Amino acid sequence: MNIAQQVQVANATPAPERHAARNTTLLLISSLTIMSGATIAPSLPAIEAHFAGSANVAILTRLVLTLPALFIVICAPFAGGLADRFGRRPLLIAAALLYGLSGMSGIFGNSLVGLLIGRALLGVAVAGVMTTATALVGDYFSGPARDRFMGYQSAFVGVGGLIFLTGGGMLAEMHWRAPFAVYGLSLLLIPAVMAFINEPVRAQPSTHAASAPSGSGTVWLAVMAVYAAAVINSVAFYLLPTQLPFHLNAMGIGSPAVAGLAIGVGNMVGAVVALSYDRLRARLGTTGVFGLAFGLTAIGYVLLGLAETLAPVLAAAGVVGLGLGMMMPNIAAAAMAAASPDMRGRIAGGMTASVFAGHFISPFVSQPMIAAFGFANTYVYVGAGVGVIAMLAGAIAFTYARRVPASVA
Repeated sequence: MNIAQQVQVANATPAPERHAARNTTLLLISSLTIMSGATIAPSLPAIEAHFAGSANVAILTRLVLTLPALFIVICAPFAGGLADRFGRRPLLIAAALLYGLSGMSGIFGNSLVGLLIGRALLGVAVAGVMTTATALVGDYFSGPARDRFMGYQSAFVGVGGLIFLTGGGMLAEMHWRAPFAVYGLSLLLIPAVMAFINEPVRAQPSTHAASAPSGSGTVWLAVMAVYAAAVINSVAFYLLPTQLPFHLNAMGIGSPAVAGLAIGVGNMVGAVVALSYDRLRARLGTTGVFGLAFGLTAIGYVLLGLAETLAPVLAAAGVVGLGLGMMMPNIAAAAMAAASPDMRGRIAGGMTASVFAGHFISPFVSQPMIAAFGFANTYVYVGAGVGVIAMLAGAIAFTYARRVPASVA
């Protein structure tokens, strides 16, 4: 780490007594990203039934879950630029406010169009929340400490996913609108952000640095590879929240609470694995972790396609969760490691856009496959496709590891 980065990290770090509160607030803010979709996933069949008379109800119902992703894709790069130019803290506060108000709008929406408008605004909010949270981790931490916190962050998101999914499932048993009330929790986090999240003080560049092009220290090939991995992972992973409730219905297991539990198991397993992310990356390197994570996702989906009862479904979701627990911190840590300090907000915005581009694309990929092959075969075929990517990443990691230490790779 060069002198400018050392000054930046030192200035960004609060007094020791505020350190734990700052980190806890960051972890809580990070959980909002999984809550944006997970909370209402178990309600999708009931929403489809409620609006059964609407045109194109099947695809529009799934868009209730995935439309925020489109607006995240559109807005995240702009959010990253705003965070770099005007600061992380004000953008995070505004985004958390919009998150709560737009998320709760589903309580009152009386049409699919009304629901979709609220979900679009939620996407704008998530773009600001996720981009600033990722950039703040890049500002506050470096090296192994950053990898460790990224693992904690993913673990916290995984636990939050289980809580919000199972809680959303139980609330959906009462009424399909009830899970939308959970989004109001973001409003409770605003005082904590104002109290504990300090604006990082970025070091003034030297004369020599000022003459260099902005972002000249960014490793763009690595950034583009991370973005591609994020899109592919999201397309594959989102087959769980968007399609598993319907798959379980087809299997005769139609309870929203059970659907929430099945999806949440993957998040919980991922949370446990994420706690060991820094050690995995030190041993396997970034590309090696990508290969292992894609491989586990592939195995999980093949097992899910072959499952005929609830127990094997839960086991398969757990295997997918193993891959997710490695993948998400690896994407974020790799993106921040490849970004120069003055580009962290924009790189984080691009990473956020890539993750949610996959979320939005996913139902448009999976729905035609399900219509042609059925739910079970779709999971098997997607698993096979992800397996090919896993083997490619593994081959690259193996070849590169013979030349440099895994911790560098």
